[in-house]
Amino acid sequence: IATGLPASPGAASGQAVFDPDVAEQRAAEGIRVILVRDETTPEDFHGIVAARAVLTARGGMTSHAAVVARGMGKCAIVGCKEMEVDLHHRSFKVNGTTINEGEWITLDGATGRVFSGDLPTIPSDVVRVLSGQMRGSDSRVYVTYARLLSWADEARTLQVRANADTPQDARVARHFGAEGIGLCRTEHMFFEGDRITGMREMIVARDEAGRRRALAKLLPMQRADFEGIFEAMDGLPVTIRLLDPPLHEFLPHGGEESKLLARTLDIPRHDLQRIVENLRETNPMLGHRGCRLGITYPEITEMQGRAIFEAAVKAKRRGIDVHPEIMVPLVSAVTEFDNQRAILEHAAEQVLGVMGETVPYLIGTMIELPRAALTAGEIAKRAEFFSFGTNDLTQTTYGLSRDDAGRFLPSYVESGIFPDDPFQTLDSVGVGRLIRIAVEDGRKARPGIKLGICGEHGGEPRS
Repeated sequence: IATGLPASPGAASGQAVFDPDVAEQRAAEGIRVILVRDETTPEDFHGIVAARAVLTARGGMTSHAAVVARGMGKCAIVGCKEMEVDLHHRSFKVNGTTINEGEWITLDGATGRVFSGDLPTIPSDVVRVLSGQMRGSDSRVYVTYARLLSWADEARTLQVRANADTPQDARVARHFGAEGIGLCRTEHMFFEGDRITGMREMIVARDEAGRRRALAKLLPMQRADFEGIFEAMDGLPVTIRLLDPPLHEFLPHGGEESKLLARTLDIPRHDLQRIVENLRETNPMLGHRGCRLGITYPEITEMQGRAIFEAAVKAKRRGIDVHPEIMVPLVSAVTEFDNQRAILEHAAEQVLGVMGETVPYLIGTMIELPRAALTAGEIAKRAEFFSFGTNDLTQTTYGLSRDDAGRFLPSYVESGIFPDDPFQTLDSVGVGRLIRIAVEDGRKARPGIKLGICGEHGGEPRS
């Protein structure tokens, strides 16, 4: 019935739902669902987790839905421009067909095709072998796949890590041969169940004491997740990014959810609404997020540091070989990095000193702003690794929003204004020059600095 961008491969069928809360509720009842949205935001994360697949009318190959679904290994089709999503009536229209909530659709994430109805799907042979459902020798497809990757292993010079935010994601990644975790997005650990309530309690707290009380509830949850990820990656490095998105993304924006939160936290609803409005930003991508949150509220960085080091010690005492690498996001100046590093080192001293253990760890940063790339020589004196966040570095270099540019970028490429979509193929002239400067200056300041690319471009051959 329609075709969009094949953002994340695989196939899935399920009932169309238009609200992340409904997706979570129906999935808990054992119903297969597909989340349909105009486009997704971090507030939809719990619905994406619950759904079998995601379908959006807007967005490109590096939109929120595309990036999150790929990270989960979940089927997604985005930028399906023919679709007209009606959230009020919970339906969408496409090419003369109307799909109402509860009706079945099937997505083919490899081709971007959307079908009406419940089409049968089957796991690939590779997945079935790796999950222990069949023997590798019984599958010609798997034998071919394994041979191809063995040739790649002989020739390659790069190591490939995975994005993983949960112990289960980490286990799946290791089955597929990941050589560590390149990005663990800690904010994704806060969007489910009691965690989102604890996070919201921290955000609406009136003072530091209130924030610390809420963070104390979140610490054991993060610690358990980190310990599970360390266990899954026994002997391999795990890069954990500190809290990155702006705080308003964790709060409800009206409706029944706001009423329920006000009752749960025992605060007047108008006070909650005022807090939400005060946190709203004109341009949140360039706003109060990343390391700026940890500088404003150092207790957040302190809690995350304690959770990481406590989990590392607990895992080590169980015989697990842990290698945590802590990544400070959105650094633009070495002074920002120094501020966050000092908090993390203090947390390490407190935890490791009290527990009488030593754990090797690195503290580095994500290079995702032009100023960070241009001052990388200064930053490298303090940072032990760089991870180039090429999605945001492309956004901030071009001044383009990856979530909105999909409306006009195709015409730019078709007319020859741009040779390629810069969010799909790395711009070697501009963005690439910034990366080259950062690599060269970083290596001068710290020979042997560990370097990585953390963005969609890392999986694109020309990039």
